Amino acid sequence: MDLATRYLGLELKHPIIASASPLTSTLDGIRTLEDAGAAAVVMASLFEEQVLAEDTAYAMYTEHGSYSQPESGTYFPVIPGYDHGVSGHLDTLRRAVEAVDIPVIASLNAVTTEGWVAYSAKLEQAGAAALELNVHFIPADPAMSSQDVEAHYIEIVRAVKCTVKIPVALKLSSHFSSIGHMAHDLARAGADGLVLFNRFYQPDLDLGTMSVKSEVHLSTSHETGLPLLWIALLAGRLNCSLAATSGVEAAEQVIKYLLVGADAVMTTSALLRHGPSHMQTMVTHLAAGLEEHGYPSIAAIRGLKGVKQLDDVSQLLRAQYMQLLTEYVPSQTRGVALER
Repeated sequence: MDLATRYLGLELKHPIIASASPLTSTLDGIRTLEDAGAAAVVMASLFEEQVLAEDTAYAMYTEHGSYSQPESGTYFPVIPGYDHGVSGHLDTLRRAVEAVDIPVIASLNAVTTEGWVAYSAKLEQAGAAALELNVHFIPADPAMSSQDVEAHYIEIVRAVKCTVKIPVALKLSSHFSSIGHMAHDLARAGADGLVLFNRFYQPDLDLGTMSVKSEVHLSTSHETGLPLLWIALLAGRLNCSLAATSGVEAAEQVIKYLLVGADAVMTTSALLRHGPSHMQTMVTHLAAGLEEHGYPSIAAIRGLKGVKQLDDVSQLLRAQYMQLLTEYVPSQTRGVALER
């Protein structure tokens, strides 16, 4: 059984990638995922705000009391090789690249153009096989138009692509009025791949304390619908790699994403829920599922259920929408003759 695939120009032994999570934040975690059979890992994100906060703390503690009396100008020695707050993250990345035989993809979550450019260069220098841009941007300013929002994403891709030579993927939001148009614009701007879709975590309210609270809810297989739809619509029509994320609980979801045209599939919640060893279970079941249906390779199944060949996709989607609503029967009435 040939499970090999290609994503961002990287040759992978199978299509299942461990995406950014606490499991990929340490060298031991990355090693564990390689041992469990991951084809690649996306290292936990480097956040620009965390780097700046560490820089501020470093300056505060090392400069506190400096030149407060004539005998000593400073109280703390300079740390050799200190590269601001990013040094620890870069060190973990370097050691991971040296320690494992699978690709280590860096993830960057910056805020400013300067941050995207500077940190992407550092991640490349540290040995990242590719770079995933995790753009968490909520346009809270009502004066900001949809065109301005799209231009913001495109500017990030262009700035990073002008800085690094390694492949660059963007973890795309589903909150665009025209996802297809945006995807093509990002590909033209230089994106080597798109990851569909980024999950934005919304705040909630705690009625007991009347305060804002934040909770992380792990994804489930019920969240595959939107990525499935858009990968089916984009695969074969876009000049870049496509990776699916969200709801990848088992090999069943992996096969579905491959059928609509995904080059790779990323999972986090399933590994956090079941442990890193679940990766090997997914790979084993993927091979078994393909064999059961008579497919000798990933290439043989990819895109079989895409819509590239259809002339009028919108007509098909409209028909499916109508069928779903008109033929649905509530569970409590299934199998029961309805009185008229």
